[in-house]
Formats: sequence, structure tokens, C-alpha cells
Amino acid sequence: MENLNENSLDELLIWVISVDRRLVLMEAIKDHTIIKASDIAHETNRSTQNISRALKELEDKDLIKCLTPEKATWKKYVLTSTGKEILKKMKDEYYD
Repeated sequence: MENLNENSLDELLIWVISVDRRLVLMEAIKDHTIIKASDIAHETNRSTQNISRALKELEDKDLIKCLTPEKATWKKYVLTSTGKEILKKMKDEYYD
């Protein structure tokens, strides 16, 4: 998904903000270099299952990358360059 054009980024941004768990996850991830589902679930008062589902969705869209895919639990994730672009766009368009 490298070199996304502006329309593709807009579509991804709308996809993220259209579902609350995705938006909550992107909001939480911006304050971390590496995250785990359990950490975000704790911070956002959501179930680990809910956050894990959002992580999988964001990973499928290449917004985050799993650093420990061989592990069944306690997986660690980081933002991809596309994920960072989406966060920047969220900030620029929806926040002061």
C-alpha cells in the first residue's frame, strides 16, 4: 500500500473513523511506540477482544504491523508509515 494517493488516504481515514473501536485504537496508539491489545483495552476501558479485533482490522489495512506474529498472545504492534499518515490526517482534519 505504499504511495497511497490522497483519495485512498481519505477513504482509509473515513474507514477508520466510521467504526468507534478503530478510532479509539488510533487515538490510543498515537501516544505509544509499541502497543499491546491488553494495554489499550486497559487505557480505553474496552474489552481486549474488542481491541484485538480492531488491531486485526488495522493490520489488514496496513495501518499497523505486528512485531511478534509468531506469538499467540501478548502481540506487539507499531504504526506503519501509512498508519502515521492517517494519524496526521486525522489530526489535521478533525482536531485543532
